[in-house]
Amino acid sequence: MGTLIVITTLPDPVLAEEIARTLIDQRLSACVSILGPCQSVYRWQGLIQASSEVPLLIKTTDEAYPAL
Repeated sequence: MGTLIVITTLPDPVLAEEIARTLIDQRLSACVSILGPCQSVYRWQGLIQASSEVPLLIKTTDEAYPAL
């Protein structure tokens, strides 16, 4: 059984905590680290965009990853 760290971002801290708690409750993750807000710059539909996001580090297993 391998361990994975999945990185994703959410638009705000409230949603980040809600998802983190759900992943722990459903046993899809052993631990979710909610990092501080960051500013992301990216290209979307041909334009350069910027937005504030909250990164999550989700610790999971190979077995749980498909359901995650």
